[in-house]
Amino acid sequence: MWARLGWLIIAFTCTAMATEVEPPKAVYHAKLQHGFQLELYVDGVANARQMAWGNDNTLYVGSRKEGKVYAVYDRDQDGRPETVTEFASGLNMPSGIATHNGSLYVAAVNQIIKYDLSALNASAKVVYDQLPSDGHHGWKFIRFDNQGRLIVPIGAPCNVCDEALPYASIYAIDLDKGERQLLAQGVRNSVGFDFHPQTNKLYFSDNGADMMGDDMPPCEINRLDQVGSHFGFPYWHGGVVEDGRFTIPEALQGKMVDPIARLQAHVAPLGVEFYRGSQFPEPWQGALLIAEHGSWNRSSKVGYRISALTFDGSDNSGYRVLVDGWLDGQTPLARPVAFLPHPDGSILISDDYQGRIYRLSYNSGIAGK
Repeated sequence: MWARLGWLIIAFTCTAMATEVEPPKAVYHAKLQHGFQLELYVDGVANARQMAWGNDNTLYVGSRKEGKVYAVYDRDQDGRPETVTEFASGLNMPSGIATHNGSLYVAAVNQIIKYDLSALNASAKVVYDQLPSDGHHGWKFIRFDNQGRLIVPIGAPCNVCDEALPYASIYAIDLDKGERQLLAQGVRNSVGFDFHPQTNKLYFSDNGADMMGDDMPPCEINRLDQVGSHFGFPYWHGGVVEDGRFTIPEALQGKMVDPIARLQAHVAPLGVEFYRGSQFPEPWQGALLIAEHGSWNRSSKVGYRISALTFDGSDNSGYRVLVDGWLDGQTPLARPVAFLPHPDGSILISDDYQGRIYRLSYNSGIAGK
């Protein structure tokens, strides 16, 4: 059922609780590919999730558990932020955010809220409320496509169940017209996607089901080649495990799309991002970065790292680990969530476990030592 909650004004503040940011420092426990370096970009952003750039190098950060959106300011525009401020609060799991045409858009489970950043005191307006209100897999990652439509996933309201649309899907929503288009279905819980820089095809992560064992089913990276395609859930997990609890509809027989990459079960891939900058060397040019958030119920933990799919110019891809060392035995040290390109060609990485944002960069001088 689609929730209809009307137009609401959400309480927010743009000035409260400013926190000074410490100067960046290296993240010594991280293990990196040769030549890369990782530094702490900003601390004190509780449960940091998706990030977006606003005006004047202001960095906005969504927070699922805190119910807040943070603004991180670099007032002297030297590439190093000075303060963290609560921009909006009292929201329903605002994990996903995106900026578009001078406004900030926040996904708060059943609503998309717009903040006009051009105004001195940005007003809040609900611009879409036709989304389910389920909390289970209700938090969202959002991104605008090149047509100005907002891409919004709607997760399954369960671990494994066979619910009708709009669940387990990804939609493109025209916010001006209030119209939506089904892009992909059979998607259990995607919390990250990006468009290929050349082909513009949508690539997205999908978290595999829980309670099916330590090593099944695989987590997924998928590519949308045809609008409306079905990616298997809940009938066919990861392209390798048929779920005997459900009967595959006749219309889907032989038509479900397998992943382009199967990741280890329970690594929980969230954000994905094509590297479009010029700073990283081959084979990282054009690679699809993957934030492996990490397992929560596996007998021994896996994930907690940054990996990538590197492409050889064809559809073939290779899986590589770029950042590791965020798991000390069975103790997490960080849980990466999302990426954001920095103007200097580096990549920002959010960590909802420590409430931090890191900057990953490449230094050829390090590589030569």
